[in-house]
Amino acid sequence: MSPLRPAPGALPRSGNASGRTTGSTSGAGNAPRRKWLLPDRGFLSGASDRLLEMLDSQASEVLLQTGEELFEQGDEGDALYAIVSGAVEFSTLSSAGRKLSLDIMRPGAVFGEIALFDPGPRTATATALEPSRLRRLRSGDVVAKLQHHPALAGDLLRLAGQRMRWMNTQYSEQVFLPMPVRLARKLLYLTTEGEDARLSLSQSELAEFVGATREAVSKTLSQWKRSDVIDISRGGLTIRDRAALKLLADPDIG
Repeated sequence: MSPLRPAPGALPRSGNASGRTTGSTSGAGNAPRRKWLLPDRGFLSGASDRLLEMLDSQASEVLLQTGEELFEQGDEGDALYAIVSGAVEFSTLSSAGRKLSLDIMRPGAVFGEIALFDPGPRTATATALEPSRLRRLRSGDVVAKLQHHPALAGDLLRLAGQRMRWMNTQYSEQVFLPMPVRLARKLLYLTTEGEDARLSLSQSELAEFVGATREAVSKTLSQWKRSDVIDISRGGLTIRDRAALKLLADPDIG
């Protein structure tokens, strides 16, 4: 699955915010918008102005409260989402019924893009970690628009190809990069720029993120703590020297 700023107060809502009916939404044309609310990063980074404008015109807004689910693993997926503000965690359940955290995405991140091309069951559960505002693009709306503007279909297919190459790169990193490098990159990805960035994840959860054992992650974090790169506390850690962590994330150095 192919991932943070003040978020607007969430509106009162009820029920599950699944990708099918999801709580409080507003149509794209209900109020004036800046150009554009959809991010021009991640999956949409290579989108032409015409394509981004068309996609943004079809997007609706979704507001989530802290702890509210956007969709559950196994729900039918038919939409792409972009995070405008807030943070969304992605998780699955192990065969033993234990929650496994996969990723945390923040503003500018786009997810669910596969559903634009091939709607199907969601492979993970998405939950808001804080009040969050998203933009939603339904597959049916985009397909209907492309029928009237077929020239834009080529742009969208090109984005899909770029995303597949990015996913292959991520897979290669997970397989071939040393664990300390993967861990350093994950810590940088999951925290924001600035001094003393706090990350509230256990060492077991970090191990799940990087595909390693808790013992290996604990040993690496302890080494970084002795070097004053991080500070370890109960239930999480704090990055003390981001520049040093970036060096550790370099496979030629780390």
